[in-house]
Order: sequence, then C-alpha cells, then structure tokens
Amino acid sequence: MPNPESMDWRRAGKDPLSLALINTRNRTLQLLAAFEQHLGEGLSVPLLAEVNPPLWELGHIGWFQEFWIGRNLQRHLGHHADPSATRLPSLKPDADRWWNSSLVPHASRWSLDLPDLAETRSYLLATLESTLDLLAKAPDDDAALYFYRLCLLHEDMHAEAFVMMAQTLGMPLELSLPAPRPVRESLLIPSSLWRLGTDAGQGFAFDNEMPAYEVAVPEFEIDAQAVNWAQFIEFIDDGGYDRPELWHPQGQVWLAQVQAQGRRAPRHVAQVGVARLGGEGAVIQQYFGQARRMVALQPAMHLSWWEADAWCRWAGRRLPTEVEWELAAHQAARRGFHWGDVWEWTASTFRGLPGFEPHPYRDYSQPWFGTHKAVRGASIFTSSRLRHPKYRNFYEPHRDDVFIGFRSCAM
Repeated sequence: MPNPESMDWRRAGKDPLSLALINTRNRTLQLLAAFEQHLGEGLSVPLLAEVNPPLWELGHIGWFQEFWIGRNLQRHLGHHADPSATRLPSLKPDADRWWNSSLVPHASRWSLDLPDLAETRSYLLATLESTLDLLAKAPDDDAALYFYRLCLLHEDMHAEAFVMMAQTLGMPLELSLPAPRPVRESLLIPSSLWRLGTDAGQGFAFDNEMPAYEVAVPEFEIDAQAVNWAQFIEFIDDGGYDRPELWHPQGQVWLAQVQAQGRRAPRHVAQVGVARLGGEGAVIQQYFGQARRMVALQPAMHLSWWEADAWCRWAGRRLPTEVEWELAAHQAARRGFHWGDVWEWTASTFRGLPGFEPHPYRDYSQPWFGTHKAVRGASIFTSSRLRHPKYRNFYEPHRDDVFIGFRSCAM
C-alpha cells in the first residue's frame, strides 16, 4: 500500500487505486464486525435523523460502486458521462429500489425488505471483484479513472459515517482522541488574490470544487488551531447558553430546543468543570459509550454551527470564510496553521462556485446549496485519502453529531 500521507490520491493511478479500494473495503468490514458484535446480526438501530440503518448503509456502498462503475457504460467519460444513459442490470434486481439514496427517502430505509447480512456481504464482494476487474482493463487517465476515485472516496466517507454512528449510538469503539495542542499565536495572513477551488486537469475533483476562480482576500488574522475545551468552557462559565443576545435568531430556536432537553453544553458532554490548561478535568464527554475526561488543550468537538457562532460573538471574533480557511491552510502551514483533528465550521453558506456544473452524481452537492454551511478540514477519523485543503464538506447548521469544531478570526 503506498504511503497514505505522501500519496496524492486525487491523481492516483490504477495500481494504487486497486490497493486502496481493497483497503477501504477492509476498513468497512472491520467496522461491520464491531457493529455486528454490539448489535447482533440484525444490525438494528432506532430511526434517527442522523444515521442510516447499518445494513442499508452496507448495501448502498456496494450499490454505489456497481451503479457508477459496473453498470455504467459511459464510465470512461468521467464527469462528462450522462447519468441518465441506459445502464446494465444490477446483480440484484431490486438494487435500485433498495439502495439508490436519490430515490429512497431516509425514513423509509428502516422498513425496506433488505437482503440479510450474509447476502449483503456477498453483494459487497461481487461488486468489488467486478470493480477491480474493470479497473485492470481501464485506461490510465483522469477521465477513465474518475469513477474509481469517486467510489474510493465515497466509501471512505461512509467509513467515517459508521464511526459517527457508533458515537451517536454509544457503541464501544477503541479509538483515539484528538491530541492536545499548545495554543499558538494567531496568524496574520496578508491580503492577496487566491484561486478558490480546483482547476480542471488537476486530477480528481468533486463538482462543488469546480471551476476555480480568483478571489481578492483582504488581510485577516486567524487562529492557528481549532478552539479548545479550555477556551470553550470560558463561554459556558460566562453563561453563554443562557444569553440569547449571543445567538443568531435561528440559533435561538435551536438553543431553546436543546435547553428543553436540559442541555447547556455541547452534545455528549456530561459534566463541565474548571478549565485547567495544564491537564484533564475540564470536560467529561461520552466517547463511544464511555465517560472520558477531555484534556483542556484538546479541540472542542460535537459543536453545532450555532454554538460556534455564539462563541465567536461572545469572544468578539468571527468564523473564517471558506476562502480565508483555504488560503491559510495553503499559505500558513509552515507558520503553524494546523488542521485535521476536527472538521471546522466556516462562516460561508455552502453554494456552487461561479460557473458550477453538476457532475453525474447529481445529488452530491447541488440539492444542498443554500441550506448547509461550508465545512473545511478533516477529523481524526477522516481517511488520509479524503484529506485535502481544497475539499469542501457541508452540513446543516444544527448538526452536532459530527466530530466538528471551529476556529476564529479577528473582527
């Protein structure tokens, strides 16, 4: 397996892609084993807005690969393929009815007549074997490899979704916490022109990253790392959850809902103590079903956009825009700009870049423009293949089940 830290996966050729597709499938099956041990062979979970039934999620991974590679007669055209073109039949006659996320409403996924776990495993194996056979025969160019790279990163995303699901359900997983990091001075980024997004011809890119365009960015000051627990506890201690003037009007609606549940702290937090920069004791947070003491210098996580925005108002700061985050990640990395412990909210609403054109997977980006917030970076559970300073993630502002935090900028 190529070194994941040094490999540019967006330009990966056939041989590393083949190994990576096997690697991400092994990760999926490892997570499946943990879910099966905890939930039993039926993999039953309650109907929650933030998760999918694990059995459905597994089948969807295999379906996605088969739909865009094995059944797609235009796969060699890359993102110029016509998504409405006639496809080959699936190995499972009911595959589209079961697993096409564009056609199957979220709430209905709990009542589908899905194949059992053994049959779903067989389908995963068969679709992967087909993918690897077709990859071996494919030309080694960006267009021909587009869907293989897409399916690789798609499965990497679902691996992190399984980890998020385990945290939401309180399942025991033996996984590390983000490392504590000393607070560094904020970074001053000089005014400049920055090319936001990804240019054509740079290997794989998601549709929401294209086309790249130049943005004039005024000088700004940005935190070198995500806001930590010690910093966030000061907001809690100062009554931040009981001060409506600190909250966006829509955030006040969200705040009232969580306060009605008895919450005056981030999700999964069971206890808030005195913030001590020197060590543990600041926060006790449920972490994969266990109460864990968070170190004061660890990044605060499981925060909604509303909480991040309220903290910034309290601190007299603001969230960075997308372009500020991307510029700093590229230009200030050697000066101490650190990212990758938690996903990070930005001030920007998630929209298409000027000249946006959807790629064949039409429902990946466009349906969420205007309703979601742009998210940047990565969490410690994000695959190294998916980590990229150009990657645009996105969530609705109330989402706090994600391993997500934020950093701030000077006003």
